[in-house]
Amino acid sequence: MSLNITFVKRVSMKKQLVLLIIWGMSILLISVSAAAESNPFSVSGYGVIHYAHFDWDLDPDRRAAIDMERFVIAPKYRINDTIRLESELEFEHGGTGSTMEFDKFEEFGEFEMEIEKGGEVIVEKLAAVFSFQPAFNLRVGHIIVPVGLVAKRHRPQHYFTTTRPEAEAHLIPTIWHETGVELFGSLGALNYQAQIVNGLDSTGFSSRHWIVRGHQLRFETINAEAPAFVGRLDYAFNENTTVGISGYYGDTAANRPKPDVDFDAHVGIVSLHGFYEAEAIKVRGVFLWGSLENADRLSKVNRTLSNNLNVKRTPIGSSALGYSIEAGYDILSFFRQPNNSAEDSDLKDTPPKQALDIFARYDYYDTMASVEGIIFDNPRWERRTWTFGINYHVHPKIVFKTHYSLRRLATTDKNMENTLALGFGFQY
Repeated sequence: MSLNITFVKRVSMKKQLVLLIIWGMSILLISVSAAAESNPFSVSGYGVIHYAHFDWDLDPDRRAAIDMERFVIAPKYRINDTIRLESELEFEHGGTGSTMEFDKFEEFGEFEMEIEKGGEVIVEKLAAVFSFQPAFNLRVGHIIVPVGLVAKRHRPQHYFTTTRPEAEAHLIPTIWHETGVELFGSLGALNYQAQIVNGLDSTGFSSRHWIVRGHQLRFETINAEAPAFVGRLDYAFNENTTVGISGYYGDTAANRPKPDVDFDAHVGIVSLHGFYEAEAIKVRGVFLWGSLENADRLSKVNRTLSNNLNVKRTPIGSSALGYSIEAGYDILSFFRQPNNSAEDSDLKDTPPKQALDIFARYDYYDTMASVEGIIFDNPRWERRTWTFGINYHVHPKIVFKTHYSLRRLATTDKNMENTLALGFGFQY
């Protein structure tokens, strides 16, 4: 693999200039939005920083780490009462990332990588929204794939731990975003979404993370030979209580960098999810199950992939299973005085400025829940985790977190993975 240093430096300088322009535009939008409520511009976003110390049997020398996990800027522009533009830009791990390009005109097809600073800058959303009526609306462009709980609730105030729930993060991409078209709307308390988007690339599938790295982020362009179909239904009992179901189905063989398979590899996923957040109590849960067609044949082909593709090349489970439930209680509610006076009656529903949630969570996930053919069902990838911690909401938009997680693998020895984590998150 050859690397043109001059070209890489030129690309890096261009990306830095783009980032400066985006940052300047975002600051301008915030200033303009604050100047007039009727302004069509608005900006929101969030950020997460955390520290982790590891005590893992299989990796005893793993070093403690600090991660600027993500910073998100989400500008919006309302053109008129019917049309608005949405965007969301995510800076991950404080870097600008790297890209890969496939040159099919080389003798065997060459993968070329442009090396830059570690981390990524990702456009998670870039879409036009057409609002016709509550029951029927259209979104076109690069959009969020609404599978699971995290897809809708991914800001730091929406989950207790410093990182996003692991049962979801090890089974499906989070946040999952693809290009396509979406119909959405509400029928009373029932909200629906239906999408056609580009599919996954099965070269990125692995034992540890199942389909997660099949999310097409490695190349400058995305293969769209086979689409995927996504649906979601949520029933909102009230603004604090929602239950729902979501699903995904699409072929992943046709979107590989090379046409190196002659069989289908459809992925199907079903998720059940819900949350209850009222007064001092918060309860959230999700169940995920997925299947992969021809997982044994796919595993065999993936073993022969080029090293330059930077994929795991490990066996793939024909199905994966995961679920989690977490519950927390705000202990400051014991000391908070109710507003009973007439002059305070309009403040009864105002959220408290501070909260101190103590919580517990249980995660179970197996990325090789079943296998096909001669593939070994590795018990290392069946994991159970108990997590306990505290969230201090110094303000509804700022939260400090700490937790201790006890993960156990299904192996008979060296199966302990304990982690102490501290974190800080905000939204605006």
